[in-house]
Formats: sequence, structure tokens, C-alpha cells
Amino acid sequence: MPDAADARVRDSFAKQTIMATLGARISSVKAGEVEIVLPFSDKILQQHGFIHAGAVSTIADSACGYAALSVMPADAAVLTTEFKIHLLSPAKGERLRAVGRVVRAGKKLVITIGEVFAEEGGVSKQVALITASMMVVETKTGLKD
Repeated sequence: MPDAADARVRDSFAKQTIMATLGARISSVKAGEVEIVLPFSDKILQQHGFIHAGAVSTIADSACGYAALSVMPADAAVLTTEFKIHLLSPAKGERLRAVGRVVRAGKKLVITIGEVFAEEGGVSKQVALITASMMVVETKTGLKD
């Protein structure tokens, strides 16, 4: 992947204050694939002690969105238009890892799929599956990355 696209994804991610609030970071950027890691924190739990579905959904959506951005024209921005998430198992572990991948990149929409894994003690378990549509936003709208 060109360094410019990698830098663009990482720069845009750094502007998402929700990611800093959650403690998430990008661990990998490839053309059409982005991985986000979220360490365990007792500040993002639901009432049963599992990582909240909102945090799971947030990193899954962003992994898919940034995977889409990685294949968009250099002057485009990305916005989520729709997603469906399946929560397969309670999210618990040392960290979560969300991997977003491009399925089809069109001129106006990029279709993605993502998986979220809970990791603990070297064992990885899938806890969510997401499908998401991402809109290619032209910069003349005033939006950037």
C-alpha cells in the first residue's frame, strides 16, 4: 500500500476522539484492510462485566470505514451509510481486535465486512460480525478524510 494512503488513514483515525476515549489504536493498514485494537478497560463495560456492544460496534464500524478509505481516491472522504452487526458472543478478554475488509469498491459505495475477536492468553474468539456500506464523499462537500 502506498505510504500516502496509510498516512491518510492513520491521520483521519487520530481525529476521531471516540477512539482516544475508548483507548483504541490502529495496528495494521493494508489496501482494503484495516485492523483496530482495543485493550480491556473497566471503563467500557456493561452491567455484566463484558465490553459494551457500543464499543464493539464502534471499533468494527471504524475498521470497515478505514478499510474503505484505504481504497478510495486520495481526495475522497468516507461516511458510514449503513451497518448490521451480529454479536456472536460476550466480548471479554485482554483486548478486542477488529478487522475490516473491502468486499466491493464502487464509485459511490464501498461494501465491507468486518470481524471482531476477543483475545486472552493467546486465544482468539470471534465475538462479532459486521457488514457495512461506506459512502465515497467528494471533497467539494467540504468533508476531509
